Amino acid sequence: MNQKVRNKIKTPDALARTIATLKKKDKKVVLCHGVFDIVHVGHIRHFSLAKKEGDILIVSTTKDRYVKRGPGRPVFNERLRIEMLASLDIVDYVSVVDSPTAIDFIKMIKPDVYAKGVEYKAKDKDVTGKIYDEEEAIKFVGGRLAFTDDVTFSSSSIINGHLDVFPPRTVKYLRAITKRYSIDSIVSSINNLKKLKTLVIGDAIIDEYHYCLPMGKSSKAELVVNRYDSEEIFAGGAMATANNVASVCDHVDLLTVLGEKETFQDFIQSKLSPNINPIFFYRKKLGTTVKRRYVSKWSNQKLFEICFIKDDDIETREETRVLKHLEKIIGQYDAVIVSDFGHGLMTKKIVELITAKAKYLAVNAQTNGANAGFNLVTKYPRANCVCIDEMELRFAAHDKFGDIRELSKNILQKVGCEHIIATRGPYGSICYSKDHGYHETPAFSSNVVDAIGAGDAFFAFVAPCFAAGMSQDLVSFIGNAAGSLAVQIVCNREPVHSVDLIKFITRLLK
Repeated sequence: MNQKVRNKIKTPDALARTIATLKKKDKKVVLCHGVFDIVHVGHIRHFSLAKKEGDILIVSTTKDRYVKRGPGRPVFNERLRIEMLASLDIVDYVSVVDSPTAIDFIKMIKPDVYAKGVEYKAKDKDVTGKIYDEEEAIKFVGGRLAFTDDVTFSSSSIINGHLDVFPPRTVKYLRAITKRYSIDSIVSSINNLKKLKTLVIGDAIIDEYHYCLPMGKSSKAELVVNRYDSEEIFAGGAMATANNVASVCDHVDLLTVLGEKETFQDFIQSKLSPNINPIFFYRKKLGTTVKRRYVSKWSNQKLFEICFIKDDDIETREETRVLKHLEKIIGQYDAVIVSDFGHGLMTKKIVELITAKAKYLAVNAQTNGANAGFNLVTKYPRANCVCIDEMELRFAAHDKFGDIRELSKNILQKVGCEHIIATRGPYGSICYSKDHGYHETPAFSSNVVDAIGAGDAFFAFVAPCFAAGMSQDLVSFIGNAAGSLAVQIVCNREPVHSVDLIKFITRLLK
């Protein structure tokens, strides 16, 4: 990087001081902001038209960790992106914004003009809705919003078409989806989920990550010694499912059981989305289930896990209370979504009531270290939608090596459901129904940050989509997109937000 290019790159604080000096000299400052993953002719034209609005052109780009355009994005990291931008003669200064939006940056540097492409002129088409906040920010500092009116080009189209982001099979699949569904129709289908009234019921789990740094082998025992560094706590289990459902459904009730001794209730409520109404029951003399994982800080690999758990059925007294409450409310919901981790809430009587009374029932029965071979989806005599992973499907079918298609068909018949969908990790997912046969969807992510919580996110989007009557191939596509975003998130640190999902789908299909 030559000195001229280096001199253009400034921190937001330094840039604010520079702009203040320039304004004293009556210079008009224009700001353009974006990811600018690949700088193309559309960007150059945008910058050229923007600079005509003033004297000094600043281009800012979003820090890598805030780029929510799906796995593999940004293609180029922030250091390379600002170097590309600073190399352009038309650009006077560049900066990296440590925020998901330009709002705080606008307020800090106080440009005279904030320039956006013509595609943002129809503000209601901006899926993030941030254009309104950015307009408010530029007006707040005494500036104005301007739109550059020229031919637009899609960075995502260029990346998808020329950089081999996906293998040929996935490219072929995405082209086929594009022919069947427009982006607008998919977005409309997702937005229509808002009106569904849903009940999420399942086990509450507190996930703890204790981050460690390796020190070496113990001299006195066959142990690898790690030094404690830090810890992070997440609301997992049915709470994670509810948070994901709440990103697309406006009305979500969550029914779960906490431990009376150590409830974590205040923490849980602080982590639940505002549109979730929690319904808590309590197990006497017990704590809420905690799964504590010791994790290598740098590789994010799990080293060891300890569970604080009592996973037999909840007590008869508490079961009776749950049954009475469900009897009163279950008929209110468009969809009942069961996240069954096999930790005691989903007793035989509760399963019988739900399967008999739910208008639409979606079930995810998970296999984990506490219940392997015992918590099978076949304990549900009826469901509309079953969502499990391939190993859980094989456990339910008692078949380790059989054809996945035949196993799906057998379990669908045994449970009597309309759809069964099995996630298959790097192989994507397979969905089966009597009316539409099989539909296989490839995975859209090869880089997995953390698989924990990804199945919950997949299920949380698939369930309301099926309940709303969406077609099998579209539901599978949306589910895989959500799962691909979820594996980029550490544990259940945050749900897959609908805005990020829509942005990712938009970029997949461009």
